Amino acid sequence: MKNLFSIFFIALFAFVNAQDKDAKETANRFFYELTFKPKKDSAKLDKVITILDITDKNRSVYQDYTVIAQDSIMKVEIEAMKKAGVMKDLSKSIKMPKISARIYKFYPSMKIQYVDKVANGFTPASIGYNSDLKFNWKILNDKQKIGEYNTQRATTEFGGRTWTAWFTTDIPFQDGPYKFWGLPGLIVKIEDDAKNYSWVLQGNKKIKDYTEFSYVENLMHATGGKVKELPRDKFEKTFNDFKKDPFASVRPMMTQEMLSKSIPGMDGTIGDMMKKQEKQYKDFYNANDNPIEPDYGKVNTGNVEKTGVEK
Repeated sequence: MKNLFSIFFIALFAFVNAQDKDAKETANRFFYELTFKPKKDSAKLDKVITILDITDKNRSVYQDYTVIAQDSIMKVEIEAMKKAGVMKDLSKSIKMPKISARIYKFYPSMKIQYVDKVANGFTPASIGYNSDLKFNWKILNDKQKIGEYNTQRATTEFGGRTWTAWFTTDIPFQDGPYKFWGLPGLIVKIEDDAKNYSWVLQGNKKIKDYTEFSYVENLMHATGGKVKELPRDKFEKTFNDFKKDPFASVRPMMTQEMLSKSIPGMDGTIGDMMKKQEKQYKDFYNANDNPIEPDYGKVNTGNVEKTGVEK
């Protein structure tokens, strides 16, 4: 889990390609606090704010809020870099996110697209898989107030876990965090029975000039391009290969002379920076061995999921 941007490449591409994209959407943004257990053999829990943006373009986008929340800081830092004419190690200025993937649901079919990034030479490339996931919810009579919302309980099986959701008909979106959807109202809270993953709605607001990408991503252009759609098994293999060797596609392009060059405004050489970034990638991926869907390849009891490339 995580949108682990390479700090060096953020600085490089933001510095070279700085220009904004036009926002053409509005969205209802719902903030969910995710509490999760990253390691199977540890009781330690982690937390992150995630967002579900339901747009006026008949889709929703779920993602980590960490980078987007720092847009104003990043804008100041990048403008200062441009003015000074030197790059800067942005890892000293920003907090890194914990979730890399974006999850799109397209209304009214509710086709789900799961998208993540891998390296493609010196730029990130978006890869993803599509699925038609239908949840078999059991709606119960139990009701409770969660925050300001009147909610009702429902349960389902998904990804090898048993889930309990509390939804509200006060908000007429049949959506929720991550891939969850299909109840007669917005999901306010959902967690698995072992409490490995738990989302709770914390608030919402209207976004007038909506863009799903952060300020830095818009500058880089990398995430605004077309998603390379793969069958899920090929997606998993490609992403796992990337996690094992994040710079496999970059290394052949780098000569020893290039690696030994210093970077104005930053400590060390290009080779030093690449080693630092590679360690950050591997440390992150090794920190989580408890996925949301531990049994994704198995039949989801009571649910139907068809995956593959949309034709």
